[in-house]
This record gives sequence, C-alpha cells and structure tokens, in this order.
Amino acid sequence: MIDVHYWPTPNGKKVTILLEELGVPYRIVPIHIGRGDQFEGDFLKISPNNRMPAIVDTEPTGGGEPISVFESGAIMMYLAEKAGRFWPQDVRGKYEVAQWVIWQMANQGPKFGERGHFARAPESAGDLTYAKRRFADEAHRIYGVMNNRLYDRRYLAGDDYSIADMISLPWTVSWELQGIDLNEFPYFKRWFDELMARPAVQKGLAVTAGGPAEDPAKLPPEEQERRRKLLYNQRARPAPTGGLLTPA
Repeated sequence: MIDVHYWPTPNGKKVTILLEELGVPYRIVPIHIGRGDQFEGDFLKISPNNRMPAIVDTEPTGGGEPISVFESGAIMMYLAEKAGRFWPQDVRGKYEVAQWVIWQMANQGPKFGERGHFARAPESAGDLTYAKRRFADEAHRIYGVMNNRLYDRRYLAGDDYSIADMISLPWTVSWELQGIDLNEFPYFKRWFDELMARPAVQKGLAVTAGGPAEDPAKLPPEEQERRRKLLYNQRARPAPTGGLLTPA
C-alpha cells in the first residue's frame, strides 16, 4: 500500500495521476496546508522541507521497513521504477525522461507558482508590477518551451507517454487563469487535449483530500490573513538540541 500525504494542488495531483495510471492501491492521508498540517512533527519526519506530497510505501520491493519519499519528482521516479512502467531504465531513455522531470521541478512548477503567488497578493503588498510581469512572462516562455518540444514528437520525452508528461500536466490545467491563449501554442494544445482525455488522468486530477473543495478566495478575511502569515515569508525552524555533532 502507498500512503499519499496529500492536498489537492498541482504537486499532489502529479502523484495521484501516476498511481491511477499504474493501477496501484493507495490511501490518501490529508495534509491540510491551510490549517498547517505540514508543520506537524510526524509529517516532518517524512518530509523535512514541510511540503507535501510525500509517500510512505508500506510494502517496498525486497521487503523490510516502510520507505518514505518526499519531493514530487523523486516520488514519481520511485513509483515508476518500482512498477517498471513510464520510466525506461536504459541509459538513453532514462535520462531523456529524467531531464524533463527535473525541468518541471526546477522551472515550470516554481515559475508558475510564483506567478500565482503575486497574482493573488493583496494590495497591501505594495507595487508588484515588476514581479507580476516577470512571472507572467516566465509562464508564457515555459509554455513556449513545451510547445517547441512537442512540435515534432508526441510526448515530452519522445514517442512514449511517461512520468515527464504526468508531472508537467497538472500545472497547466489552469492555463486560462495563467493568462495563456492555447491557440498560440498548438503543439502543446494537442498534447494537453490528449492527456486530459485519458481516464486515469481524469481520475487522478479529481482526487480530493476528503470533504468539499475549498476556494481560498471565499474564506473569511481573517482566515485568509492567518493563512498568509502561516504560509508566506517562512524562515528557518530552529534545530533540536542533542544532535550528533556539537555546534561550533
């Protein structure tokens, strides 16, 4: 069984799409990021960066103690490698996929996330014209990267559907809110429409963490402010005392 510590964000949905494609049994463990579940000690033991998703594989290959994995890219690699699907293990195929998985983690996800962050910022944050323009332009550039990649191949890593496609799709579902005109990116649109028609993709995108979907914009103003203080401008947590090494 795979326990998925999850909240229905693009990063969480990458993992549920893959699990649905694999047909692997899994259990959702809700991590309510607005409430602050990601800062709880038990979760930090498996995800020290206090970010979801994370997984715990209670039946790892070869037996033994459960294996936990954090960071969605690492999770995708772990699950695909274990199942022997969607990630070829010959050296050429493996790194054709791996580079696009890492591209998504280092470029698409962070830049799209920053675009959304500044677009939602309150007026009290001051003049964010430069930040909004920068990350809107970066989002547009990244759609162009995908469009140019897909003009002469069916999928991001070549002829075969892989975790490179699954990890990149969820961040593009909100293309309209991101200010993107899909007609400007026809090769991307062909890929997007094909993936969105897959039953396993539809099931993975629809996974919730229990209860009705939550629209943060409709929360009371005091709750929105509490969450901004909780989630934004985080600084380092102090290390516990009694570690293996004596601090200098």
